[in-house]
Amino acid sequence: MSTGTSLDFRVQGMDCAEEVGALKRELAPLVGGEERLAFDLLHAKLTVQTPPSLSSGAIIDAVRRAGLRAEPWKELTPAAARGDVWERHGRALVALASGCLLVAAVATHVVLAGGFEAAFAAEGPGAAHTVPDAARVLYALGTLAGFWLVLPRAWLAARRLRPDMNLLMAAAVAGAIAIGEWFEANTVAFLFAVSLALEAWSVGRARRAIGALLDLAPRQAHWLRDGVRTVDVPPEEVPVGARIQVRPGERIPLDGTVTAGESAVDEALVTGESLPVDKDVGATVFAGTINGDGTLTVEVTKEAGQTTLARIARLVGEAHGRRAPSEQWVDRFARVYTPAVMALALAVALAPPLLLGAPFADWLYRGLVLLVIACPCALVISTPVSIVAGLTAAARHGVLIKGGVHLEAAGRLEALAMDKTGTLTQGRPRVVRVVGIGGHSEDEVLARAAAMEVHSDHPLARAIVAEAKDRSLVVEPAESFQILKGKGAQARVGGRDYWLGSHRYLEERGQETDEVHARAEEMSAEGRSVVVIGNDRHACGLVAIADEIRPEAREALDGLARLGIEHVEMLTGDNEETAQAIARRLGLSTVRAELLPEDKVVAVEDLARRYSVVAMVGDGVNDAPAMARASFGIAMGAAGSDVAIETADIALLSDDLRRLPWLVAHGRRTLRIIRQNITVALAVKALFVALTFAGFASLWAAIAADMGASLVVIFNALRLARIS
Repeated sequence: MSTGTSLDFRVQGMDCAEEVGALKRELAPLVGGEERLAFDLLHAKLTVQTPPSLSSGAIIDAVRRAGLRAEPWKELTPAAARGDVWERHGRALVALASGCLLVAAVATHVVLAGGFEAAFAAEGPGAAHTVPDAARVLYALGTLAGFWLVLPRAWLAARRLRPDMNLLMAAAVAGAIAIGEWFEANTVAFLFAVSLALEAWSVGRARRAIGALLDLAPRQAHWLRDGVRTVDVPPEEVPVGARIQVRPGERIPLDGTVTAGESAVDEALVTGESLPVDKDVGATVFAGTINGDGTLTVEVTKEAGQTTLARIARLVGEAHGRRAPSEQWVDRFARVYTPAVMALALAVALAPPLLLGAPFADWLYRGLVLLVIACPCALVISTPVSIVAGLTAAARHGVLIKGGVHLEAAGRLEALAMDKTGTLTQGRPRVVRVVGIGGHSEDEVLARAAAMEVHSDHPLARAIVAEAKDRSLVVEPAESFQILKGKGAQARVGGRDYWLGSHRYLEERGQETDEVHARAEEMSAEGRSVVVIGNDRHACGLVAIADEIRPEAREALDGLARLGIEHVEMLTGDNEETAQAIARRLGLSTVRAELLPEDKVVAVEDLARRYSVVAMVGDGVNDAPAMARASFGIAMGAAGSDVAIETADIALLSDDLRRLPWLVAHGRRTLRIIRQNITVALAVKALFVALTFAGFASLWAAIAADMGASLVVIFNALRLARIS
């Protein structure tokens, strides 16, 4: 992609695949391809990667040619985001006006014709109607009201010879009027207006569901201006570094670190954790979570727009722009289905009268019914509403999914690779045993190891340094420090050269003895990670480090097995014996041990060759290469990690591994509902095609059935938002 500028626009009325298709047709040639366009239907946001020579005015003009209105994007206040009455309820008002005029027209028609039977006795294709002028005017006004938002777009589609559902419905209504079916024309216009209002309502509901996440953050924060006096201000006005007070029972307004007080905080909103989490000085707290019975003083670490809660809401909204395979399939199908049924409608209207001498009005009417059936409303809306509901429900349960493609992939998961440290284990290793060899004391061995590990961020290194500190050992500075990638480290400490590494590295150096081997094997058999410390002559000692298995790990793995995810592999850099000991406790049969970072990528690639959908679970940072190679990557405990939230395809905001089987089950629920919705939409279409050829279908019944199908798929999809 060439260099350019990223521009954001708010597009009024963009809440359907039809609008997105129209915008793509206008904008793609202008900006150099569809890949430069991104659509966020939930926020009516269009993002364009523009060439340097293209202005925002040219983009706005192109959007206008597509029948929509755009303006440069700016963050709105909650009141402004809701829009004016017309923007919020325009489609519903149009449908209401059309419906009222339809009722008035029918009443007038019945009264002036001398009764219902007299008014509609001759109703039917080809009948010579005598609709009273007053009723005809009301029918016409009702039709015009129902199509108030449709006709401009239908005209644009006709000019460009690109049929869409607006043009289909306009053609069907025009044909009905041409053969004197005023009641049917008004009814179709009214029901189509209702279906558009339902579509807008469903997208609006999903939009509000995501907005509700942000609404859970309080509107005011108690800012401690001088350390004692509090001033109530909007959270947006509190700068990073300021201190706020959170009283018992209040929601925490901003992310921060506790500097005074202690309490239990309900973090279910952010992490999905059902039990309150104890917080004291130094603990991290998140906006939107609920303080318990203690008063906390919190130092703000993030602005209001960058809190974990705000980022979750933003990423869930953006996730809808990453279209799932089922959405892409529906779009491709609709592009073929609509023109195919239009061609069939034309053939039905013309072929029997011209070739067989059949009544023209009768077959024209059937052709018009097929035009209505060609409208893909229920089909097009069947998938995106399900995806949005599924993404929002997952976010409320502490699972942040970056797009429908990953939600569907979770439902199709076949194999899972899991990093050991920090994923299957708690990620807080501690030294449980130190053994001196060859006359070296435990403290000497630990001090030499700490000297080499003091600047390392590796969890095992931190455990060694922490143990040395707890024992109050004097740790001399290390000189000429050098990392031996994938093996260990070496340095000069106290005037002598020392090295540190795994049991395997000891073997590579040729310094292993029977005593060292026996001690290392004993530690490994207990599931301990073994670090060997030595000098240029011999091994000086061993340090055994334990990282306890997460208490819920076995339950989570059993849950995955019950779901049919039988192939779960543990990947670790630990030696084979340690890895096997932990695997036995977890009930895992497949382990890959002594892996370097690049080896984990190879392991995931091997799984990808054998299984169609593979996930990698890790910390979202160190395991990023392997996660990138998997079908999707899952980061653990991401609530406190900006990097994990941004880089992972799916982020489990808590450290609870039981979210994994929940995620798979949720993905399968979503796929099941999507399939149900597509089946309902297509079944209704197929039924009415058959009824049309049999002569039993009417215009108003066809559009009513499509509207009914839309209702069914919308409410079926919204069941996902109510799951527990």
